[in-house]
Amino acid sequence: MIQFTVQDMTCGHCAGRISKAISGVDADAKVDIKIDSHTVAIQSQASAAELAEAIKDAGYTPQLQA
Repeated sequence: MIQFTVQDMTCGHCAGRISKAISGVDADAKVDIKIDSHTVAIQSQASAAELAEAIKDAGYTPQLQA
């Protein structure tokens, strides 16, 4: 499980854009987005770097959680 904090994700539209971006990297990824805590948890075969890049390309600022 890869987890990011995305402070600039503030609404359902943001969550949808992030989810779509992740699907573009790994169509089989399982994504759990919690808007209120600004967290994105992803179960994927893709690397954290690939997922972070996809989120950045969607216009957001992901921070990998340790």
